[in-house]
Amino acid sequence: MKHLSRREKTFAVFLGLALLAIEPAQAQLFGRKPEMAKPQSLIQRQAPAVINRSAFDRLTPENASVLVSLSRQRVYVRAGDQLAIDSPISSGKRAGMTPTGNFTIVQKDKNHRSTVYGNFVDSKGRMVRAGVSSRIDTAPSGSHYEGAPMTDFMRITWEGVGLHVGILPGYPASHGCIRLPPEVAEAMYGRVKIGTPVQVIN
Repeated sequence: MKHLSRREKTFAVFLGLALLAIEPAQAQLFGRKPEMAKPQSLIQRQAPAVINRSAFDRLTPENASVLVSLSRQRVYVRAGDQLAIDSPISSGKRAGMTPTGNFTIVQKDKNHRSTVYGNFVDSKGRMVRAGVSSRIDTAPSGSHYEGAPMTDFMRITWEGVGLHVGILPGYPASHGCIRLPPEVAEAMYGRVKIGTPVQVIN
């Protein structure tokens, strides 16, 4: 095979770069915008929740245990030594927001609302300002703070971290809580108790 001279190599590189530029240039000349990847395609899709019915039927507050994996963004609920629930989660958006270690469920609240994150609403419940922090933001005149709903809340720390129904965008996105799909949160809530062990690992 013939070896290319330095001049030929330089020309080949230049030609390659020129060819790469043609498609976007043609798109702009003829009124087409170059296609960009949609945000959804950049998010790794999570495998859906799986409830093992035979193990779930044996799941009780006495034999339940919970394992949360932050790196896998999954929660595993066991009935004794059998896996009853395997579900996607969304945990804290920054490292350390969801603490790791061994915990227990210290409170259950079916209709819990956040004391920190929520919205400002008027006297008729209409939204005035969304996505506020009660610690930072000041309510506009005529409005008051309303905490974000955290249905089927299972608290694991008194600093505010718990498992509850929430949005799962496909990556860690919470302020520290462990968000669950609605059907999984409801299933867990009915089968755990105060004192159920919860282990959170990286």
